[in-house]
Amino acid sequence: MAASRSRWREGSAKQLLGLSDAEEAIVELRLRLADEVRRLRTASGLTQRDLAQRLGSSQSRVAFLEQADASAELMIRALLVLGATRRQIGRLVAA
Repeated sequence: MAASRSRWREGSAKQLLGLSDAEEAIVELRLRLADEVRRLRTASGLTQRDLAQRLGSSQSRVAFLEQADASAELMIRALLVLGATRRQIGRLVAA
């Protein structure tokens, strides 16, 4: 079936989900925070279980966190535990 005839449509997540500008910004922020947690954790040689222990949480919660499926507060706590500075976190928020 040709692409023009298919039922699939191309577009952004904003269009697909009908997000407002504010909702889109929040989704993008959560993704940046989650990506940075994963980057810092792996750069530190820590497993998800190691990070969970430092957070007083569970490995499964860290896995969800790294998929941006956690509170912004938990993501920020994880970044701080991993050594990120408030300035670095601010840059993620401002990006």
